[in-house]
Amino acid sequence: MTHQLSAQLRAWTVVLAALAINLILGVLYAWSVMAKALVIQWHWKATEAALPFTISAVAFALTMVFAGRWQDKIGPRFVAMLGGIILGLGLVASSFARTPQVMWLTFGLVGGLGIGLGYSTTTPPSIKWFSSARKGLVTGIVVSGVGLAAVYIAPFTQFMLRVTTIPNTFLCLGLGTMVTVSLLAQFLTNPPPDYAPAAWDPPAPAKLKPPMAAHTDLDWHEMLCSAQFYQLWVMFVLAASAGLMIISQMALIAKDQAHIDGWSFVPVATLALFNTLGRVVSGFLSDRVGRANTMVLALVLQALNMVAFAYYTTPMLVMFGAAFTGLCYGTIFTLFPATTADFYGVRNLGVNYGLVFTGFGVAGVLGPILGARIRDSFHSYHHAFSISAFMLLIGALLALTLRTPKVELKPQTSCDPTKDKQPTQTAKEAIVKAQF
Repeated sequence: MTHQLSAQLRAWTVVLAALAINLILGVLYAWSVMAKALVIQWHWKATEAALPFTISAVAFALTMVFAGRWQDKIGPRFVAMLGGIILGLGLVASSFARTPQVMWLTFGLVGGLGIGLGYSTTTPPSIKWFSSARKGLVTGIVVSGVGLAAVYIAPFTQFMLRVTTIPNTFLCLGLGTMVTVSLLAQFLTNPPPDYAPAAWDPPAPAKLKPPMAAHTDLDWHEMLCSAQFYQLWVMFVLAASAGLMIISQMALIAKDQAHIDGWSFVPVATLALFNTLGRVVSGFLSDRVGRANTMVLALVLQALNMVAFAYYTTPMLVMFGAAFTGLCYGTIFTLFPATTADFYGVRNLGVNYGLVFTGFGVAGVLGPILGARIRDSFHSYHHAFSISAFMLLIGALLALTLRTPKVELKPQTSCDPTKDKQPTQTAKEAIVKAQF
């Protein structure tokens, strides 16, 4: 009994440390406050001010693949600490940037690399401490930190910009990031190899659909053999583009449509708060009604919100639109890692979800640049909202057809052309077949 309580305490310590690290890494989601300052104070174009966010999102997503595999091999502690240091250095270096090109390198490339290293270490060790029935809820709690970060970073950034300069604001954020993440990383650890999480039966009616699961640990080569991986990847791009467009430019949208200026951090913080809520609620809901059903609901509701966004022309309506965007967008970061774990297991979740997460990089280019280019050309975001709604509806249709991969045990074969096709010492391995 004492051993079980100790294991549970350690498990929740890992979850809380991961949550706290994500609260720091979420500096990316407060970028729109800084972007607005760059447009107004330094007279950058909206596209120039959006590109640091876009480059950071791409670097973040690509780093997740390698960082995920690295933390799967050596554990999360060192990788998380390194991520915090690199992100902090990127922010400090941004305090010396005076041109868009330098900012693209410092905040965009270096900052995104740090975020990717840190973020790759938070979800995998957390869910390894819990049973499969709690994957959705635990994932939702951990990733909620990224969304919640802007609730305090956005007003803090706004305050710093009011009392000091843009460079000093970057410097303060960078130094705080290095120290805080390095300390929190010491609490991250994977469970021992012989650890078995306590079983947990959710108090749900029998009629509700359980999460999809293949019950097999597959590596990234085997995952790439399944059609479901590519389906998930396209869905991720379509689902994330709209949210990233709004997040990267929320302060400018609020100024353009509702003339919100001095307190433009409020819709940014509101979006972040509901982003957090969406991550937790979707995890709880998907454990009961299924990942795909929750995805369809979130994507359809977000599409309706995008259609209506052009008509949000008062402060209250903009606040409502920001809240609704955050609520639906936040579901992505709970549902996709949980579905990846359901389909392909948790042993290689770091690299497997890292590959799915490369869709975030594509969405980070598509959404923000689409919105910025349309605003620069038409002086409004209306056409961008309509395009985003169409993309979300396509994503919802794909979610309706999502099925668990069929896993069979057969003599080893491989769909990886780089591997020797001769049998190895492993007698059997999982072969994934697409099932539609």
